[in-house]
Amino acid sequence: MTLRSATTPRAGRITPTECDLDDFIELTRRNTDLADYPHATSTERGVLFYESADVAALSVGDREVLADELAEALLNGPGIVVFRGAFDERHGLVEATALFGEIIADQHAAGVSNGDHFAKPGANDRVWNALQKFAERDPELFTRYYSNDVLALISKAWLGPWYQVTSSVNVVNPGGEAQNPHRDYHLGFMSTGTAAEFRAHIHRLSPALTLQGAVAHVDMPVESGPTMYLPYSQTYEAGYLAFNLPEFREYFAQNHIQLPLSAGDAVFFNPALFHAAGHNTSADIRRMANLLQISSAFGRAMDAVDRTAIMGWIYPALRELAVAGDDRAVANVIAASAEGYAFPTNLDLDQPITGLTGESQAELLRRAIADDLEPDAFHAELKALDARHIP
Repeated sequence: MTLRSATTPRAGRITPTECDLDDFIELTRRNTDLADYPHATSTERGVLFYESADVAALSVGDREVLADELAEALLNGPGIVVFRGAFDERHGLVEATALFGEIIADQHAAGVSNGDHFAKPGANDRVWNALQKFAERDPELFTRYYSNDVLALISKAWLGPWYQVTSSVNVVNPGGEAQNPHRDYHLGFMSTGTAAEFRAHIHRLSPALTLQGAVAHVDMPVESGPTMYLPYSQTYEAGYLAFNLPEFREYFAQNHIQLPLSAGDAVFFNPALFHAAGHNTSADIRRMANLLQISSAFGRAMDAVDRTAIMGWIYPALRELAVAGDDRAVANVIAASAEGYAFPTNLDLDQPITGLTGESQAELLRRAIADDLEPDAFHAELKALDARHIP
């Protein structure tokens, strides 16, 4: 039985014996036709490239058309898009790079050596929960950075309006070795046997719960080991079982692509895309990226983030941003920082009397900004909201 022959979605279990390399090759050996993606400016080795400056000029209607295009590219297209110049001086790119470096230096001084699940100790420097640490250190810079319109546009396109941003900063030092190809969270962080216990419809669902992103904070020539990708591999239904098989790893090794990036470029990809960090063969490039894992409101993020604390830290800076009159930037910061979903909650205390749900953190923050609440009043309302969510 070949997976690609099915005419209707299946609900049964997928087994490793069904992983067929020929089927996989047929799915991934496709060309990307630029005519199918009219907002993209170019395609290179199957990957779609967009100019970030073009996004700001779009009307509301055209933004929705672009969002449809991006969702199609992530689901059925190459599974990966690059936005050139997504982050720049408007977002404090240089200052954020320096701040991330300071956090890493402080970790070293404190004797903290953060590794990760895909790299040997010492091969890289990792800042876990960088979103929260960023907001605590420099709330004003945080609001500038996460006012980013490209991030908001593609996150909403893939995940809907209540997405949850989490972040970890990764610096791959010279000599850092390449990873094995893999898929990401959720099913990608399980053993093959465990993933096989989830039936096929869950294998199709899992990629819709997360969007992967990476913001380049330094120039990344190929010798620095930028991430390796295999376009269209997210379309292979058995991929969560296949990526560990030796023949699929070998095919990836021979056919992956790597793209040099400039500081400020942002890559976004379907988490089911086969990918792996490259080998940093440079002598002196510390490859720094802000790795974004953006989650659906209906899933579970990896990071435990204190969004109440983030909202408290950034509220004064967000009020100032609102005074400047950039409503879209304010909305983008709120989406990146506050909890957009009203559940789970304590329905004894937070009864949905005036609607289908109680007020979410994001709705409270929007209301506070619109009403220009003083910080003390905002903190009081936020405390009361949190209390209604405690069992």
